[in-house]
Amino acid sequence: MSELLRRYYKEILAREKGTVFKDWGGKVSFCLVFPNNYRMAISNLGFQFVYWLLNSMREVVCERAFLPEPQVVEELLRTGTPLSSLESMRPLDRFEVIAFSLPYENDYPNVLRILSLGRIPLLVEQRKEGDPLVIAGGSAISLNPEPMAPFFDCVLIGEAEEILPDFLRVYGAEKGLPRQRLLEILATVPGVYVPSLYESQWDAKGRLKGIFPKKEGIPERVQRRYYRGDPLLVSSPLRSDLGEFGNAIIVEVARGCPYSCKFCAIKPFYGPFRPRTSNRLKEEVERALKACKKVALLGAAVASHPQLEEICTTIVDRGGFFSLSSLRAEKVTERLAQLLSKGGQRTATLAPESGSPNLREKIGKKMSDEILLEAVSNLTKAGVHNLRLYFMVGLPGETEEDLKALLTLVKLIRDTRRALNRGEKGILTITLSPFVPKPWTPFQWCRFCGLDSLKGKIHALEKELRGKGVRVYYDLPKWSYMEALFSLGDRRIGWALFEGFKKGKGSQWLKDAPFNADYWVMREKEKDEKFPWDIIDFGISPSELWEVYENTFS
Repeated sequence: MSELLRRYYKEILAREKGTVFKDWGGKVSFCLVFPNNYRMAISNLGFQFVYWLLNSMREVVCERAFLPEPQVVEELLRTGTPLSSLESMRPLDRFEVIAFSLPYENDYPNVLRILSLGRIPLLVEQRKEGDPLVIAGGSAISLNPEPMAPFFDCVLIGEAEEILPDFLRVYGAEKGLPRQRLLEILATVPGVYVPSLYESQWDAKGRLKGIFPKKEGIPERVQRRYYRGDPLLVSSPLRSDLGEFGNAIIVEVARGCPYSCKFCAIKPFYGPFRPRTSNRLKEEVERALKACKKVALLGAAVASHPQLEEICTTIVDRGGFFSLSSLRAEKVTERLAQLLSKGGQRTATLAPESGSPNLREKIGKKMSDEILLEAVSNLTKAGVHNLRLYFMVGLPGETEEDLKALLTLVKLIRDTRRALNRGEKGILTITLSPFVPKPWTPFQWCRFCGLDSLKGKIHALEKELRGKGVRVYYDLPKWSYMEALFSLGDRRIGWALFEGFKKGKGSQWLKDAPFNADYWVMREKEKDEKFPWDIIDFGISPSELWEVYENTFS
């Protein structure tokens, strides 16, 4: 390894607190991989939890790897050095298990890049005895593992606290067996999907007929698992000023979501809403404030915690600072807004999703303009002057009137803030994100809006809003299209991705694919259509989802 590479790893470690260094002797070696850069990895609480969970087991040693910066990739290739782990700088192919954490679909192509840099065969069928077992987990891959089926020996469906101990118990007992037999045994562990033991069947028109076990003894469907016990960990074991939250300690306030937005897959994946107990959270806050002065309170529905104001008061009374992730407008009371200001938060985030109350009602985001304006007023009066609003574009049933309503609402919010501030103060930021259909939601039958339509809508909105006291950002429609493809596609997507990577096509891999990707992305699905993700059992009735979908547009 060159001195430049050693310095790169050492500089990261020098700025990190909580790193675990374990002796390898007699232990199962895991390399936990995040398929994006270090900043994204260290900011991901799920990734940190799995790192802690694995290293809390006496029989396991877990180190980490991630996608290196471009200049580091160049040095790896120039020197012929394989990608290595952060802690011991061991090459990836020295580990028994390579475990990818996959919360975002658009990171899927990076999996191939990392395996290649680590000198690990990309395809399951190419791996031989002695090669690492390549597994994956996370929300994105659990919702629909099929697009990445060619690359993973196993996919763990659900939450790590629930499934990893069972996986390791069986793996530890049987790892001396031939690779194929080991996979067959692992496939019997609830929540473990072994794609190579299943075959997809299509009809003459290329429509999926189903995914079926290749032999007896393999489960027909794989159960999604979620953790029902007391939380093993609530706050981040690692922190670094290189991460999104800086040196703040991240605290998970709750897991799951109590709401039923028809476009969102958080509730089906994470199961029931599980707020952490206020006593446990206060203990974590006290511990965090002794280590640093700032706490990042995280959760899909953080403001829905019944004792949130009490927890925030504890932080402020101890002289600490805190930040909150996106807030539900109806939860932004005068008291919470004042606590945010005292806690040092200068930017609040709200997600109306649509400017039209009627469309919000249709998509399950039940929130009136009056409630939004009251939240804006409470935040502004309290001194939280910067506001970020998230909207989706291309929602099912969206009309020109809905887009006009978005413009009207944003301008109303801008004017409300100006009146309360007595002039220009703070920044109003609008983020526009294309709607992407997700598995296991009532909108899984919907189509993606389309690139040309989205570009037109986004540019029209941007033109009306930019330069009028508003900053506008938007997700590129082409990347949202790719997210939709990876969310909705089957394993043919993975084969095309592999062929494109092999030919060095980079982000252009889809242009040479032997199919029209619009088949998955751009059409309304039929009621009884077979979906790739049907192989997973989420405990959700498709007929109930269909009823919600149908009633939305009736």
